[in-house]
Amino acid sequence: MRICVLASGSKGNCTFIEGESTRILIDAGLTKSDIENRLNLIGVEPSSIDSILVTHEHSDHIKGLGNFARKYNCRVFAHPDTWSSMQEKVGALDLTHRIGIYGNDFYINELAISSFDLSHDSAHCLGFSIYDGNKKVSTATDLGYINDDIIKHLADSSLVILEANHDIERLRLNPRYPIYLKNRILSKRGHLNNKDTAEAVLKMLGYGIRGLIAAHLSEENNTPALVMQALNEVVARNGGELAKEIYVDIAKQDSVGNIYRIKS
Repeated sequence: MRICVLASGSKGNCTFIEGESTRILIDAGLTKSDIENRLNLIGVEPSSIDSILVTHEHSDHIKGLGNFARKYNCRVFAHPDTWSSMQEKVGALDLTHRIGIYGNDFYINELAISSFDLSHDSAHCLGFSIYDGNKKVSTATDLGYINDDIIKHLADSSLVILEANHDIERLRLNPRYPIYLKNRILSKRGHLNNKDTAEAVLKMLGYGIRGLIAAHLSEENNTPALVMQALNEVVARNGGELAKEIYVDIAKQDSVGNIYRIKS
């Protein structure tokens, strides 16, 4: 498998995943041209994308979805509630390419896909685990909290893309954010903070997780240094050393991330 986060953050989200013979995107929250440019930067022809998985209908996840899917004849997979909420924004698609996700596992060619529910203030929000044989990659962004059920879905992944949206105190002290917006972000249907992300990673260390990409960082209320500080503190508190336990990377908003190759 080959994985690259093309963009992650409040301005747009898109992740590229490649199996033995299939290429997909998770979300298409950049413009069509930006997705094309970022795929080209990693040596991927946009026309080779088979399908797009949609986590939810917020604009930073579907901005370029309709235009990209129409141009490249992609299948689009989304929860029925998400389809209902995003239809007007996405526009007309070939009916054979509009595919509902009903909580069941399914295949995109050789890739097996498992979806699971996340708590977010959208019509419906999904996380995904993608399997290519015995290789597994999982993603869970845009969630207000994480529980043991979600962690079990992430278990045994070689690589997990997990939200680390904000530092709580930095958000609370931000004078540019009104109270209602702070409360939304901090709520159980908002976004995951660094501390909760770190606690989840600590639990996942017992489930065979080998790599983490911290994603969807707020440009105003977080920094890569604060994410790493939270992770290091939680792991150290339990007698471990982060660098020896798990590889950690930070997804970027304005440039493509590192390319990862997962082998058996």
